[in-house]
Amino acid sequence: MLFLKSTTVTKAPGIYEVDIAAKPPGKTYGVYLATDPDNPPADVIAALNAAGFVQTHSSGYTHKDRGKVLDLHFQKDGTDLFKGWKAEECATNMAQIEKIFGDVGITYTPRVMSLAEAYA
Repeated sequence: MLFLKSTTVTKAPGIYEVDIAAKPPGKTYGVYLATDPDNPPADVIAALNAAGFVQTHSSGYTHKDRGKVLDLHFQKDGTDLFKGWKAEECATNMAQIEKIFGDVGITYTPRVMSLAEAYA
């Protein structure tokens, strides 16, 4: 679940928050979205699916300000060990992610999760 301050502000239509994060050692990234379930970002979800990202998690909850939130997680398998991304796959996939979110005006900073966060 992504940390949201409010459900009254969106980064793009239907998107409250975006996190692009990798488990250590940090070369295979997942896409984590906090979305408005009543106004889903259909174009972004379709673009992620078209790029080969598969939804792996969906969980709804009510925020403390009473807004509804749907957390969605997407992953894309690579050809490296344990379905990770090789360096060239990482470059290609990150460029796709940048275009998908850039097209709706969202900027983000990719990050590597802590061990505690990644395996909680």
